[in-house]
Amino acid sequence: MSYTIQTSVSGEFDQVVETTTDALKDEGFGVLCDIDVQATLEEKLGEEFRQYRILGACNPALAHEGLNEEIELGALLPCNVIVYETDDGETMVSAVDPQQLVGITDNSELDSISEEVADRFERVLENL
Repeated sequence: MSYTIQTSVSGEFDQVVETTTDALKDEGFGVLCDIDVQATLEEKLGEEFRQYRILGACNPALAHEGLNEEIELGALLPCNVIVYETDDGETMVSAVDPQQLVGITDNSELDSISEEVADRFERVLENL
C-alpha cells in the first residue's frame, strides 16, 4: 500500500524546492516548516546524506475544517511534501497521500477534506 504520491522533476535541486513551494502556494498551501535533512544530519551527527527537504504544507481553511470535525487531527498536520535526490541523481517530489493519512482516524466525516487535499496535491505534482 502506497502512502505517497510522487513525481520526478528535472532541474537544479534548490529550484525544484522553490517551484514546489510556489505550486503549493497556488493551491492554497503555506509551507509552515522547511527541514533541510541533509544539513541537520551533518550538523547533529556528522553524517553525509543526499539533498533532502521536508516541507510542512498546510491549507488553513481545510485544516480548520478538519480540526473542527476531529480535534486530534492536529497530530497529523501539517501534511508533508518531500523533495529529495535519488541514488540515480533524479529529483523526486513526493507528498503524503492525505486519504491514507486521514484514514487512520476512522472518521468518514473527514473523507471529503482528504479528497480535496489529495486533488490539490495531484495538481501540485502535475504542475512541476
